[in-house]
Amino acid sequence: MTTTGRAGTRTDGRVARGDETRRLVLARAVSVASVDGLDGLTVGRLAADLGLSKSGVFALFGSKEDLQLATVRAAIGIFLEHVVHPVHELPHGMDRLWRLCSGWLVYSQARVFPGGCFFSSAAAEYDARPGRLHDTVAATRKNWSSLLEQTLREAQQVGEARRDLDRRQLVFEICALLELANGESVLHGDDTGYRMAADGILSRLRDAATDPSLLPAAG
Repeated sequence: MTTTGRAGTRTDGRVARGDETRRLVLARAVSVASVDGLDGLTVGRLAADLGLSKSGVFALFGSKEDLQLATVRAAIGIFLEHVVHPVHELPHGMDRLWRLCSGWLVYSQARVFPGGCFFSSAAAEYDARPGRLHDTVAATRKNWSSLLEQTLREAQQVGEARRDLDRRQLVFEICALLELANGESVLHGDDTGYRMAADGILSRLRDAATDPSLLPAAG
């Protein structure tokens, strides 16, 4: 004979509520951290913003650093959803690389995070501060540049990018243009840098392509 215990039902309900509360807290945390930095996160602030108890929020994370790390991981998921996942079904080649870059520009300009690119802000905050947060942010930034380099390598393999390219140099230049567009927009409230960055990246990609017509014209 099989029975369904009330205790099990109650436990499942608490877990579901806890998961939902965690999602609400992290959604607020990524927004706060993108503007005020990861150091701006406190259990008390998040609890007050969301109308929750401090003890309830603290129980979900245990420490400020655990909250900060969970916030970075949540931001990674959002970034992947907006920038990386949309190109998964595209064939290897230069268009796929361009779509990654243009997706990044849209992600920044649309303020998916209120403070612009979450990881640009976090990198500036933790670039010279050793520890788990530094290592996590640094790895995330490295993964992005590695993805661009891998995508460029794949474009070479299918014959759409020149074989004599210095992949690391080109990716460095792409990332510099992306970061500058984001920084200028956040600092000055001027979005013209996004168009300039797009034109600069397209110009470099067309130079790198075996057939420039594979890509849109700059401007």
